This record gives sequence, C-alpha cells and structure tokens, in this order.
Amino acid sequence: MERVINFNAGPAALPLAALERARDELLDFAGTGMSVMEHSHRGKDYERVHDEAIALLREIAGIGDDTEVLFVQGGATQQFAQIPLNFLPDGGSADYIVHGAWGEKALSEAQAATKWSGGKVRVAATTVHDKQYTRVPAEAEIARDPQAAYLHVTSNETIHGVQFHELPKADAVPLVCDMSSDFLWRKTDFSPFSFVYAGAQKNVGPSGIVIVLAKKDFIARGRKDLPKIFQYRTVAENNSLYNTPPTFAIYLIRNVLDWIKKGGGLARIEEQNRQKAALIYGAIDANASFYVSPVEKASRSTMNVVFRLPSEELEARFLAEAKKLKMVGLKGHRSVGGIRASLYNAVSLEWTKTLVDFMRDFAKKA
Repeated sequence: MERVINFNAGPAALPLAALERARDELLDFAGTGMSVMEHSHRGKDYERVHDEAIALLREIAGIGDDTEVLFVQGGATQQFAQIPLNFLPDGGSADYIVHGAWGEKALSEAQAATKWSGGKVRVAATTVHDKQYTRVPAEAEIARDPQAAYLHVTSNETIHGVQFHELPKADAVPLVCDMSSDFLWRKTDFSPFSFVYAGAQKNVGPSGIVIVLAKKDFIARGRKDLPKIFQYRTVAENNSLYNTPPTFAIYLIRNVLDWIKKGGGLARIEEQNRQKAALIYGAIDANASFYVSPVEKASRSTMNVVFRLPSEELEARFLAEAKKLKMVGLKGHRSVGGIRASLYNAVSLEWTKTLVDFMRDFAKKA
C-alpha cells in the first residue's frame, strides 16, 4: 500500500519504523507466542517493555531522580480536572495563563473542580482579543500571585497555532504545564517544572495515554481525601501499574522513543522540526498577499502552522487538490477554519517540501 502524507493534528503521524516494529511483533512478541496486547500487565515480559519506555524517556529527555515518570489515562482533558482536585487545597488559589482554546478548557475544568476542592482559580494572563488568540503573553503581562498553589500554562496551542518559545519563569510558585502538542519536539530543561503532562498522540505515541513528569515533592503535597484512583501518588507508588494500563499504547511509546534515540536524539529532532517550520512559514511570507498567518511572528508555533487563503472557496479547493496529492489533515480546526499543517516529529522533511511546493504552485495558478 502507499502511505499518505499525514499532517493530522492528533492522533497524528507515527514513525514508520515504530509501526513496522509493531507489525513484525504483533502476533509473536519477543518469542512469547502471543501479542504484547495479550500479555498480563503483571508479567515479566510486559514489565520489561514498561520499564524500558520509562528508562528511554528519562535518558532522552534528561529526567532527574527527583521526578516521577508516570503513564495515566483519560487524556489531557481529564488532567484539566484532576490537577486542581489534587493540588488545589481548601481555600487556596491557582493561577492560569490562557492564550488559546486548550488553556480555556483547562481553566473551565479547574473552575468546575473548585466546587469540590473549595479553592478558586484566577486568570493570571490572557491574550484573547475579539475572541481570537494570536500571541502568547509577555512575562510582564503575567499578574502572578506569590501564594498560588501553582501556575498553569499551555506550552503550545494546536488550534490557534500559538506557542511559547520561552516558557514563563517558575519563581517560587510550582509551574504546571500542558505540553501535549510540543512534548519532546526539542531538548527541554524540565527541572523548573513541578508537573508536566502530555497526551502522547502528537509526538510520542498513540491516543489513549498521557505522559506525566512530576516532582516527587509536588506529588506528596497532593490531597489525600480523593479516591485512590484519582491521586497521582497512587500512580507513582505503583509504577503506573495500579490498575491495568493501556499496554499496547505504552509499547508503541517505547517504539517511538527508541526511534528518537537511534535517530540522533532530541538535538536531531529539533533541527528537523525547525527546518520544517521555516519552510512552511517561508512559503507563507513569500506569498503574503495570498497566504496569511494570523499569529504574531514571535509566537508562531513550530508544531502547528495555521494560515488562511483569500476566501473559504479557495481554502476548499486547496484542501481538495492537496488530497489528490495524498496530503491529509490540512483542514483547520472547525472553531477557527482555515488551513493547519501539523509538523510533529514523525512528519518528514520530504513531506514538508511536498506541501511547500504545492503551496507555491497553488498560489501561482489560483
């Protein structure tokens, strides 16, 4: 079969090598006579995969011993509620930075969670203007509460194509970050963060699993009056095996992390990601009378490039002709419209060049 050129925003493209490995091992994993999906999560054969995935993540991302690496379910959306339930004490307050749709959702779920926790949430900064987001807030715009239980930020907004290239400072307040759409796109210093969470379906695996990096002391301060299944300490104390995890998803994460390591690590990944983004934004800026990026240049996302054409009719034609060339996933989110090219780690430079050539040709003949 001929594989398509996949620019989906998530679930997104996976590395071919990771998929081929899964294909080759699907019926007989490691000579055990059955699929990894059929193994007990308590058995030694699966345990080796589980531990290897954690070890690879620690090695590739440089995760220190003071930080737990967890696999949790429910998607990043569940963490929107679970984080304040765990870490917002009675009468306490948490700060939220909002510069896109996912920040809005995180804030909304935290507000709902306060009905249980007895605390409150506060908007420390927002860049909404006329119901649109086109930039991240400057450091000086963040009105911090030094007594906040934590400061929550979304590193990259997939829908609006807005990304922090330098994240807010941690200061004395614990920094909590949703990195779902730009986790491991480059080498990152995770030491300033108290809690990082990322839905795997963008850069590191399939849907159905969330990676959490959490400082041990931050987990320890979490509430103990929640059901055990909702406490992050339960996940940490049981090596993410308190209940049956999505074993095949974790197996695929292992495959993707192995691909990253063998391909030169995050330094090589970052180099390619920057090249891809530069090509797309270069095509937009070179045809500025035809393609328009609504995002301020300093806040343009490396992962999700959003742009508009002169009319919705032309956008529909653009998508139809791109599909004929086996390019998929280019339609912008339904809430904002337009075009969106998601350039996650598994999207190749060759795919990106194909899109850029098409963009140039389409602008000339439209």
